[in-house]
Amino acid sequence: MKKLTLRKNMETKPNIDILKRAKEVIETEKKGLDKISQNLDSSFEKAVELILNTKGRVVVTGVGKSGIIGRKISATLSSTGTPSFFLHSVEALHGDLGMVIHDDILLAVSYSGNTLEVCELASILKKRNIKIISLTGNLESKLAQLSDIVINVKIPKEACPFNLAPTTSTTAILALGDALAICLFELKGLKAEDFRKNHPGGSLGERLKVKVKEIMLTGEKIPVVSQKTPLEDAIIEIDKKRLGCVLITDSLGILIGIITDGDLRRIFLKYKTYSNLKVEEVMTRNPKVIEENSLASEALELMEKHLITVLPVINYDKKLVGILHLHDILGKGTFKFTI
Repeated sequence: MKKLTLRKNMETKPNIDILKRAKEVIETEKKGLDKISQNLDSSFEKAVELILNTKGRVVVTGVGKSGIIGRKISATLSSTGTPSFFLHSVEALHGDLGMVIHDDILLAVSYSGNTLEVCELASILKKRNIKIISLTGNLESKLAQLSDIVINVKIPKEACPFNLAPTTSTTAILALGDALAICLFELKGLKAEDFRKNHPGGSLGERLKVKVKEIMLTGEKIPVVSQKTPLEDAIIEIDKKRLGCVLITDSLGILIGIITDGDLRRIFLKYKTYSNLKVEEVMTRNPKVIEENSLASEALELMEKHLITVLPVINYDKKLVGILHLHDILGKGTFKFTI
């Protein structure tokens, strides 16, 4: 094992077996996780049920290292379908208390359970009848006494050699926060597409896993006219919707054709005048389509195969329900989900 000797101000520091010490830290934190797992009891279940049934949001608070962990817990809750935001305990006492409204729940993070600002915030919100859940390693602390539900995060020891720097304790609290978020996510019956809706800026690989109906343009955004529409009106629709095409449907809403910018150029070359033309006379019949429950990856493959940039979307009855542009798959700015 490689050993490293550090020097500062010409003073020789103790030799450290780096890999050995790193493994010891990890093992210490693993034991901490094992301990909080063993200590999990009905209080955790009560916390999940309380959050699940609230009409408000989960307000996570803490200061110092606990505050940093609290921010991550709040972010994970939000991204997995539980509305949440982080409120710094100090800032809350200097004006930000107005962010907390009726039906919100306070999730207070403090390993010692006696952090002054956290306890003061909890005391104020308790008087407002805000329910309080605490993550603490001290069940006899002031915070624990103020809380409606206390989740025990007591660990054997910190990884710090002096048992001072928050290390194992912050790892334990982070893990419990993840456990809360995932239990809530599954109890709400949410699915992968729900998670992706909260992550519209994900990688292309993730974008391609969503269903077409989640990203297609619908309603008034679809460039569509009926089969008896004058070509002049269809051109106006193409210009208005700016997708480079117009879709044509019959009286039942079933897609029967398409006219693209390229089609228009060919029409202008073929006909001396188009003022009397109807779209059904010049449209391309039986255009390429995709079913709304198909994956975005399938739509992209179809577009690449046929060298097209727009794709009409139909339902199982063959009726037009949307249109998909290549930008909606590859991403233009942010990925546009329809919710």
